Amino acid sequence: MKKLFTICLLALSSILFVQAQVKSPDEFLGYELGAHFTPHHKVAEYFKQAAAASPKNIKLIEYGKTNEGRPLLAAVISSPENINKIEQIRANNLSLATGKSNGVDLANQPAIVWLSYNVHGNEANSTETAMKMLYTLSSGTDTRANEWLKNTVVVIDPCLNPDGRDRYVNYFNSVVGEKPNSDPSSREHIEPWPGGRPNHYYFDLNRDWAWQTQLESKQRLALYNQWMPQVHVDFHEQSYNQPYYFAPAAEPVHQDITPWQKSFQVVVGKNNAKYFDEQGWQYFTKERFDLLYPSYGDTYPLYNGSIGMTYEQGGIRAGLSVVTNDGDTLTLKDRIAHHFTTGMSTVEVTSQNRGKLLDEYKKYFQQALTTAPGIYKSFIIKPDNISRLKKLAELLTKNKIEFAYGGEKSGRGYDYDTQKEESFTVGRNDLIVNVLQSRGVLANVLLEPQTFVTDSNTYDITAWALPYVYGLKAYASKESIKGKFASIDESKATSSNVDKPLAWLFGWGNSEDLQLLVALQKENIKVRQADQPFSVNGKDYPAGTLIVLRVENEKSVKDLKNKIVQASSRLDKPIQAIISGFVEKGKDFGSNVYPILKQPKVAIVSGNEVSSLAFGEVWYYLEHDLGLSPTILNARDINNLDISKVNTLILPDGNYSSFIDDGLKGWISKGGKLILMEDAIESVLEKKGFDIKKKEVAVKKDEKPEASKLLFKDKDRDDYENTIPGAIYRINLDASHPFSYGIGKSYYTLKTDRRIYEPLVKGWNVGQFGDKSLMAGIVGKKVREELKKGLVIGVQDSGRGNIVYLANDPLFRNFWENGKTLFGNVIFCTY
Repeated sequence: MKKLFTICLLALSSILFVQAQVKSPDEFLGYELGAHFTPHHKVAEYFKQAAAASPKNIKLIEYGKTNEGRPLLAAVISSPENINKIEQIRANNLSLATGKSNGVDLANQPAIVWLSYNVHGNEANSTETAMKMLYTLSSGTDTRANEWLKNTVVVIDPCLNPDGRDRYVNYFNSVVGEKPNSDPSSREHIEPWPGGRPNHYYFDLNRDWAWQTQLESKQRLALYNQWMPQVHVDFHEQSYNQPYYFAPAAEPVHQDITPWQKSFQVVVGKNNAKYFDEQGWQYFTKERFDLLYPSYGDTYPLYNGSIGMTYEQGGIRAGLSVVTNDGDTLTLKDRIAHHFTTGMSTVEVTSQNRGKLLDEYKKYFQQALTTAPGIYKSFIIKPDNISRLKKLAELLTKNKIEFAYGGEKSGRGYDYDTQKEESFTVGRNDLIVNVLQSRGVLANVLLEPQTFVTDSNTYDITAWALPYVYGLKAYASKESIKGKFASIDESKATSSNVDKPLAWLFGWGNSEDLQLLVALQKENIKVRQADQPFSVNGKDYPAGTLIVLRVENEKSVKDLKNKIVQASSRLDKPIQAIISGFVEKGKDFGSNVYPILKQPKVAIVSGNEVSSLAFGEVWYYLEHDLGLSPTILNARDINNLDISKVNTLILPDGNYSSFIDDGLKGWISKGGKLILMEDAIESVLEKKGFDIKKKEVAVKKDEKPEASKLLFKDKDRDDYENTIPGAIYRINLDASHPFSYGIGKSYYTLKTDRRIYEPLVKGWNVGQFGDKSLMAGIVGKKVREELKKGLVIGVQDSGRGNIVYLANDPLFRNFWENGKTLFGNVIFCTY
């Protein structure tokens, strides 16, 4: 009997042991990993079952949800001893990141490596690999991994972009046959617009780390900043005809990246190469993928003390199997094997170098407290626009950058406007960032007026200085200046409690003003706008000021005053109620310089003809920044618009040449507003009714073409003289035009191409380049010459309507705050 009891007990224990084990991906999914693409809900289920089966090894964090409601997950994996004290490990690590003296025992502190997968949805191998990584690290089946995890904590984010990934996976799974077709021309290799790369709003999340404009980025970076790993890898895919890429990175490498960070990339690269060499797999390093733009998944960690790296597997559009240009067949299983190998190699090398990684990490932040990373120690940003200054403060706060306000100090510094050393005095509401702080490197990178670039062959833009982005006056000082106050001093002059005012007046020039206008118009309140400055009751009001006249509204709008007060309070907008219409300067309110603003009924064009990223910027801005609900149209429908349903049509960057005909022109003549952005302007060149013309490049008489100076060894590099990867230019504005309201005489734009036009013969030349418009960034010699003088913002009247030409993107990646004011003017202002 006793023997039987023992046998039963052993059997039961065996059953419980099996049930408690982490299932392999193959076992859980019911198919071999790499045989199919796994929908995100099944990936989430796999991570949840693994965490439930092995709580001693895994801590699962659901850190948010996407726009479409999919969960965002991160799995923290380590040895049972480490998981048991994981919160203490995390707290110790954050203590190291302060740079201050602390009692953390580095000998007993694990290093943290963070692995991020599938930020681009159609680079879909990554998430499959993440499941294999989770199983291998947590199941106890790999003895090497068990040893590594004794002094290493691994964080796995299996999918940074679930909405985009499912868009790709759902399409692929719906068109693939019983067996995959390896022919690259087969439809399973050709995604429909907009493709799976971007998120729900068609944003590239790999360009959003610093700006955090998107829901996924905001939630992920909040978690990232709670852990601050020593090593971060961003797993990607590139063209399926490319071999594997891993660190070390290409030039240009930002000068604030330390020698240690660069040297450890080599250590990691050599370890990866060892395993690839064993298998005979091809790879390359030190090419194409540089370390400059601060909002990538490799650079952002680097500017925060980590070893940030990008790994790129060939595989975009490869599906489950594809024949490459070399005649080889690349499978999803191959791609998983490659990403898995570099992932495990990185965990290994992190474990092997734990002590040195932690020591250098600690030194990085200690040095940040005492030594400025660049030539400037302080940045002083003036409160020209309180709303935009607050938004800048919000961005700094999200990135854990310390700042303060005000002081009584005078000094000299680099003036971002004049590009010269100038004197300044610190005012009460000046925002001051002193870079002698733990996040000093990131602060310097985001604020420095000129980014030093060692190589023009960069992968992204070369200028992003935040004072230009936010349209704020600023100085960069070599002195160490600190602010005295924690918050802005706001004095709000309101008199909304007047029982029966003649009118209510509102400011203009920021997002809250635009949102207030939308809110009032939704209540059918008529809102006027001053086309000229005026003074009333001893106070000056600039052009652009919004005016709500009581008498013309109270007959049609019930409870008018309460609706106005509630809207302004909700948006924290000061209002001024006036009881007399006696205008001391300017024109009386009965003049035609106070037109009623038309309520915009906006449509945006989407589809194959349109850049999905450009479309997404407009869509997101209208919905999230303004609270509008735009109509989404296909290009083929733009000639059948009903002016009663759509009075504003936006054509984002794209090619619409074959769709523009007399139907669209008729709609404009009835009062429609057509907004052409970037390449959309090229679609109307030479078309009757559109007066815009390209600027002709002057060619000297009898000038002979120069002989090519290009060397064959540089065939894959950019032609520097014809390069403009992204630079900041100053646009001279017609300050009297409604597009300039809230901005002034000049506006800073990001220029990423050489498009520039002749001033309109008939129309309004609102924004033009001058001789010295370049402010920051890399621009080749020939492009510089072309961009001297020319039109970039223009308006042409056509019947009762208008055609707006915007040669540059004012909504670039949704972080170009000053551009939002400009685009809001374009949408709402009457001219």
